[in-house]
Amino acid sequence: MAIEKYRQYIRHLLTERQQRASIKRNVEEYEVQTIFDEQQDHYQLLYVGWRGNKRYFGCILHLDIKDGKIWIQHDGTEEGIANRLVEMGVPKQDIILAFHEPYIRQFTGFGS
Repeated sequence: MAIEKYRQYIRHLLTERQQRASIKRNVEEYEVQTIFDEQQDHYQLLYVGWRGNKRYFGCILHLDIKDGKIWIQHDGTEEGIANRLVEMGVPKQDIILAFHEPYIRQFTGFGS
C-alpha cells in the first residue's frame, strides 16, 4: 500500500534530518524533536529549547498524508523535502505543496 510506504519515507527523512541537526546543536540549549502521529498522519520536525536567555521554538517540517497524497504544509529546509521524496520514488502528482496557494499549485510541477 502506498500510504504505508509514504509513512516510512517521511519517518526516514525526518529522522535523518533530526540526527543531522542534533550533531550540530549544543545539547544544553535546545533539542530537535520528531513527531510522528501515524493515526492522524501528521509528521513534524521541531526545534525546542533555549538559546541563552531566549526561547527557541519552531517548526522546520510539517507533512500530512491526506487522501493518499503527501501534503507538505511547511518546509523550512534548503534542500526541499519534496525533491527528496521524488528521489525516493514518490510520484510528483502524489506530493502537494500545501504552503502554496491552491491556484498556484498547478504550476509547481507537483500535485494540486
